[in-house]
Amino acid sequence: MLLTTSVGSLPKPEYLMAARSRARKGEVDSKELRALEERSTREWIQTQERLGIDILVDGEQYRGDMVAYFAEQLGGFHTSELVRSYGNRYYRKPIIMGRITRPKPVTVDWWRFAQQLTTRPVKGMLTGPYTIMDWSFNEYYPSRRAATLAIAKVIREEAKDLERAGAQYIQIDEPAISTRPEEMALAIEALGMVTRGLNAKTITHICYGDFDTIGPKLRQLPVDQIDLEFANRDFELLDFFKGKRFPKEIGLGVVDVHSHQIESTDEVVANLKKALKVFKPEQIYVDPDCGLKTRSPEEAIDKLRVVVEATQRVREELSN
Repeated sequence: MLLTTSVGSLPKPEYLMAARSRARKGEVDSKELRALEERSTREWIQTQERLGIDILVDGEQYRGDMVAYFAEQLGGFHTSELVRSYGNRYYRKPIIMGRITRPKPVTVDWWRFAQQLTTRPVKGMLTGPYTIMDWSFNEYYPSRRAATLAIAKVIREEAKDLERAGAQYIQIDEPAISTRPEEMALAIEALGMVTRGLNAKTITHICYGDFDTIGPKLRQLPVDQIDLEFANRDFELLDFFKGKRFPKEIGLGVVDVHSHQIESTDEVVANLKKALKVFKPEQIYVDPDCGLKTRSPEEAIDKLRVVVEATQRVREELSN
């Protein structure tokens, strides 16, 4: 009960950031860059093990933007100029210009590399079809639905290959779901195409959004676990679940990844206890609110340490 994990991305060290910048200028070749990405991935696996995280992530050291990364690997996409995503962060928004294909697996090789470094399970990490569609320009398919379902077909292929490779947990991130409640049915349909028939535990992460509107439909999402941001909202999201028998597992975000402040262990323990009044211990997986790539490596480690220390304290109290 109360297994600890992380949502996906982890900060890139300075040596990797510099190498990726130089690679874009043609000053670092792909072999050298790959070696540094592997080094950073190895370091993050070791760090997570040292901290005592139960279910690991590879940290996505080889990725930039979560949508652009997949678009770069799939057929049918072109790249636009820089578009602001939020704050001072930008990404090259993909453009769907042709039929979407998957010439080869996108993440399986990196998942295998990370999993061989540890005996603990490493999550397979995918961006969901609805989010890829919503965060891209569509110049080929006749509708948003047609584009989303075309993407769902290739993301399903990726999920199946991850499962065949041995992934016990497959997370399909859908942060865009909560921003367009009117298209929730489409997002549910597409996610179902990805997860149908999988034996691995399936997870989706959803950011922010209008939960008063989409909340009643959360139970329809065809995954085993829904990971949500609780800390960023001062745990007010618990009010939505009170008095309901929610049938799925909950990824409980207990530290705010958008804040430099490091939460105290006592604070996280108190919030975990609040959540245990709403959910069963075996329902809860404890993690940060979202990916930690926006924090410094030191901040990310401190936040993960608090997650583990608070969870261990609550586990001990429950077992006594």
